[in-house]
Amino acid sequence: MTSLTAEQIAQFQQEGFCAPLDAFSAAEADRLRGSLEAFEKTLPAGPVAPMYRRRLHSMLPWMRDLVEAAPVLDAVESLIGPDILVFTSTFFVKEPHSEANTAWHQDAIYLGLNEEHISAWVAFSNANELAGCVRFVPGSHKRGALAHSNRSIANSLNVVSQSIAESFDEKDIRAASLRKGQFSLHHTLVVHASEPNRSDDRRIGLSISYIPTRVKHRGSYRLPATLVRGEDRFGYYDLEPDCRQMSPQAAKAAHADAFARYRQAYDEQLQRVAAAG
Repeated sequence: MTSLTAEQIAQFQQEGFCAPLDAFSAAEADRLRGSLEAFEKTLPAGPVAPMYRRRLHSMLPWMRDLVEAAPVLDAVESLIGPDILVFTSTFFVKEPHSEANTAWHQDAIYLGLNEEHISAWVAFSNANELAGCVRFVPGSHKRGALAHSNRSIANSLNVVSQSIAESFDEKDIRAASLRKGQFSLHHTLVVHASEPNRSDDRRIGLSISYIPTRVKHRGSYRLPATLVRGEDRFGYYDLEPDCRQMSPQAAKAAHADAFARYRQAYDEQLQRVAAAG
């Protein structure tokens, strides 16, 4: 077991995030990046469609292996217990010298999950400040949910440029610089963002949303989720089939269905934010 230390758990509880943590060697990270880029070459030319950045663990066997990686799951188990689901996964890719960014936001607002939701952000390439790594406002998760708005922000990697609409203290911003193969963990309510990539390489990160099986989604739709450790004694989600045991055609269909249901629920949360604002 590669569980978090008492000091790392205390950091997460106090600051809302923990980084850096080790998951893969540099060579393993390069192999994962190669798998992603080989997949990208199978897609139509032009910008990658959102569905091919999200929930790929439902379709690609190497991605299913990744979301079950022991170093990541052991760390997550230290915080939420042994019965773990993957709610979704998302690639955040910034091309070299691009203006792609994410505005200040909290994950919980749009994913519809409670405070036991944790995101693991796995670096497929070096993600330092020059490359536009994730930045956090330490301790901001203790303020609870902040008001957000769905507004237009140029070059946003998030679906509708969601961003915090109220003021918050930005005086102690912490950059979570990661080497390829490392990861960070962050609380669903910690305020975070990222700036453009000014480096000569792609900045590639995978965000994996982990929840304990006891957590319900607050929307009105029944959603799929992937059991990656322990058992599900609650039945709040439709457990997804293992794509490693499916034909490529069946796995592609399962991914399309899971993504469509996820987007339906996500859009419902967007409407909720719009109505509140």
